[in-house]
Amino acid sequence: MTPEQQDLIVIAAGEDRVGLVERIAQAVTDAGCNIEESRMAALAGQFALLTRISGPWHGLSRLESGLPATGRELGLDLVVRRAQGRPAKAPLIPYQVDVVAMDHPGIVQSLANFFSRLGINIESLDTETYPAPHTGTPMFALHMTVGIPAEARIPHLRADFLDYCDDLNLDATFEPVRG
Repeated sequence: MTPEQQDLIVIAAGEDRVGLVERIAQAVTDAGCNIEESRMAALAGQFALLTRISGPWHGLSRLESGLPATGRELGLDLVVRRAQGRPAKAPLIPYQVDVVAMDHPGIVQSLANFFSRLGINIESLDTETYPAPHTGTPMFALHMTVGIPAEARIPHLRADFLDYCDDLNLDATFEPVRG
């Protein structure tokens, strides 16, 4: 991020309907800013957005002052925050974790606890539930990306993680992110 370019984090939630993404994207473009990263989803009839927007300070200021009215018009609850530059940190190696199991409460908490205890940050996390083919048994699937410190002993970490998942009857993979 250059001194001229700054970042704004916008979180929006509300009832899902056609045109929400277009209206938010239009507000960003009208302010002379750019959507850099975003995650959007419709869940149980609700819309959720998390996005990082970049732009010159005056464009982000215009967006900050105009977004509350746009949010009210669209029926969205908004949180808008300026992102602060982060100090350089030790390099992290991105690994992807995939888990499938019969659904039951506590899977996400247990996996988050495993990585948290080791000081490993979860960079992204997606989950879903679905009925198993033929039986209809409720199944759970998780996909996450974690940042592994470069000094970590990855073969030991992988083995410990897979043993942990075996103990919980979770079918899991732990592989480096490719591409």
